[in-house]
Amino acid sequence: MASPESAVNGPTMTAGAASKSLRNAFGGVIAFIILVLIGVLAFSIRLFSVIKYESVIHEFDPYFNYRVTQFLSKNGIYDFWNWFDDRTWYPLGRVIGGTVYPGLTLTAGTIWKVVNSLNIPLSVETVCVFTAPIFSAFASWAAYLLTKEVKGPGAGLTAAALLAMVPSYISRSVAGSYDNEAVAIFALVFTFYLYIKTLNTGSLFYATLNALAYFYMVCSWGGYTFIINLIPMHVLLCIVTGRYSSRLYIAYAPLVVLGTLLASLVPVVGFNAVLTSEHFASFLVFIIIHVVALAYYIKGILSPKMFKVAVTLVVSAGLAVCCAVIAILIAVVASSPTKGWSGRSLTLLDPTYASKYIPIIASVSEHQPPTWPSYFMDINVLAFLVPAGIIACFMPLTDSSSFVILYIVTSVYFSGVMVRLMLVLAPAACILSGIALSEAFNVLTRSIKFQLPGIAGNPSIASEENGSSTVVAPNDIPKTEEAAKEKPAKKNRKKEKENVEKKPTPSKTEKRLLVLPLEASVIAVLLLVLLGAFYVVHCVWAAAEAYSAPSIVLTSHSNDGGLHVFDDFREAYSWLSHNTDVDDKVASWWDYGYQTTAMANRTVLVDNNTWNNTHIATVGTAMSSPEKQAWEIFHSLDVKYVLVVFGGVVGYPSDDINKFLWMVRIGGGVFPHIKEPDYLRDGQYRIDAQATPTMLNCLMYKLSYFRFVETDGKGFDRVRRTEIGKKHFKLTHFEEVFTTHHWMVRIYKLKPQRNRIRGKTKKSKSSRSVSSKRDVRGKRNPWH
Repeated sequence: MASPESAVNGPTMTAGAASKSLRNAFGGVIAFIILVLIGVLAFSIRLFSVIKYESVIHEFDPYFNYRVTQFLSKNGIYDFWNWFDDRTWYPLGRVIGGTVYPGLTLTAGTIWKVVNSLNIPLSVETVCVFTAPIFSAFASWAAYLLTKEVKGPGAGLTAAALLAMVPSYISRSVAGSYDNEAVAIFALVFTFYLYIKTLNTGSLFYATLNALAYFYMVCSWGGYTFIINLIPMHVLLCIVTGRYSSRLYIAYAPLVVLGTLLASLVPVVGFNAVLTSEHFASFLVFIIIHVVALAYYIKGILSPKMFKVAVTLVVSAGLAVCCAVIAILIAVVASSPTKGWSGRSLTLLDPTYASKYIPIIASVSEHQPPTWPSYFMDINVLAFLVPAGIIACFMPLTDSSSFVILYIVTSVYFSGVMVRLMLVLAPAACILSGIALSEAFNVLTRSIKFQLPGIAGNPSIASEENGSSTVVAPNDIPKTEEAAKEKPAKKNRKKEKENVEKKPTPSKTEKRLLVLPLEASVIAVLLLVLLGAFYVVHCVWAAAEAYSAPSIVLTSHSNDGGLHVFDDFREAYSWLSHNTDVDDKVASWWDYGYQTTAMANRTVLVDNNTWNNTHIATVGTAMSSPEKQAWEIFHSLDVKYVLVVFGGVVGYPSDDINKFLWMVRIGGGVFPHIKEPDYLRDGQYRIDAQATPTMLNCLMYKLSYFRFVETDGKGFDRVRRTEIGKKHFKLTHFEEVFTTHHWMVRIYKLKPQRNRIRGKTKKSKSSRSVSSKRDVRGKRNPWH
């Protein structure tokens, strides 16, 4: 027979459970709606480039990706894997299928095929333009899932909103920025989420999905090595700190085995997945976790004495295997000049390596270390919230929160080496900042809630707090103790004790929470809201002004507010496409190779892949040499046109004169007769009257400043802010064939060989008489 107390409490408990489930369902619906809005925000904030300019591909590398996607959609995947491109790296060519990360191309190609199968007539270019904004929404949702596994849905929603707007990610995912990072950041965050999910649940299903997500990351970007090194570091940290569990084994072992097998299927990776030093850490940790797992298994089936003996044998055998593996790895590493590391990896480990040994890597602007203003520009107020998020992850410290801490620490280091890797830091900063803001709002709103009239004395509200942290009114504790003493029946105490163990009372899980003064809490909430408003304003400004302008179409504002558009790049590529033969070869610095091939459809010597340092050094040597020697180099490579970018008229700073010293350094690294000091005056790079004769007579100087004095009569360079040193000169081996409207792109044609050697051979009397007669008639010989 039920007691009166149970009859009273039964309906109350049922009603409370129903109310709680209703609140959870309502909260889930609200969270879903917020996530949809965050996805819309992430997509729409990246459309400024299309709205302000047009639907166009940005930068340099995206043009190659666009060209490859066009080929894939037209010819199919089989021809894509076997495509030999003879338009690049003449006369070497390039096997596209084996030298690209195909994730981006296959993703966009699949989207285009699906969309067109639904009778939605979108072009390949349109799909490529909008791929990055679409995947930025996916990345925001992946950040929500990851942060939810660490600190709950509130922190997840905050992190997703922050990542949707963070400028560092916007810079690589605006509409038209069709680069590998467009899909790689989503793959990175989603792989980390599945690893944490597997770590929390111990599910082999999620472990398999984790390996598949890692495979997609390998297909998408070379930064996959960050994953295959960060996760082993976290596993080793858990083992060292005594946090090993079967869940950790399930989360890691399938990733290494299945993930490595899948990674080796990507042609650009191949056997590098098991032969390069970037992957060796995962194999060593794989051996260590098996030794630890075996030790834990033996401990469960043996007595303590036998366990000590067994552990000694296991550890000895494990050490022997580790030593053997390490010896093999050392032998493999020692056989490589770079000790098994790629040039970019060595640059990350040793920031001075590239400047010493690989100038082609050091010459890229995105490989330079960032300045302090770069952090404020790219992550803004998140830089101040990250430390608070790290502190919140220690309360309490779990396997998932320790992974996030390790993620932020390593990404901060790597971003300090290369400004490009600010992109890897951005998700970690958003996750930690989301945790910090969520925890801060929890404390502040709770402090306000318990100090408002009519709420402070309500015990039911205290029991609804998330987690084990609860606040219990002082008057409720004695009532709970008295109710326990009033249980008279001894035979029911055992059952009550079991019920208490199953459902612990608030008094057993009681933990005092911080309650701040009401005024301070309100002011703090307002300040946090104001901080968020500043962040939103900065992100919108960065998306609209700083990162939306395509590099191929430049703009500037005059003093009266007028907008000037510089479309010289497309003007020059259009001229090449319409006024040169299809088989003509065009020489330029490697920065413009992808655009020349994709937009002008002409063969180039070098492009942005930069895989052959000797070929790039040859072009750099030609640009650094006097006109005659440069003609001979280009003529030997069957070059017909030379393209240079010059910004002295309009003040465009990223021109070839500013990049010229890197041409000298890269060329001198292969051809010793090119010496950098010959181009410097007292250690300074000058183009004025104090410039060295070597500098004034090199091909790059002549092609850039030919007829430059005609623009203003003085030859004043607006980028270098000085008058040039050599104003009046003629070209003997090259002729100008086209200069764009704003003088930003200049194209020259190599003169035929007969013109080059004219006047050096012995002339017959008859030829001399004919020449003199022509001179008498008034027709001047232009080559004398």
